[in-house]
Amino acid sequence: MSASLTGQFDTRRDAEMAVERLVQEHGIERADIVVAPVGAANTAGEHAAGSDRATAEPSTQGRQDAALNGLIQVSVDVADETLAGVIRKSFAEFDAENVVQDR
Repeated sequence: MSASLTGQFDTRRDAEMAVERLVQEHGIERADIVVAPVGAANTAGEHAAGSDRATAEPSTQGRQDAALNGLIQVSVDVADETLAGVIRKSFAEFDAENVVQDR
């Protein structure tokens, strides 16, 4: 089976965490993962998270300049169904939406 699994994330942080989980814990090659905005505009997701929330200096003031222009999509090429299950689980752990598998 050769397929691609795609999930959409509300925040850049969740997308990045899912990618790191797949690479570091499950040995998936970075070259098999594509991260891109769902729309045409650059985006950090729909909600600020992680480094998009805090100012550069320690403070309680939040940032207002994050590009919140839509969801972030992560696509992973998979060679077998066992790996597809691992990817789905990692996507779910970080609240992926609209998870689909294309063949």
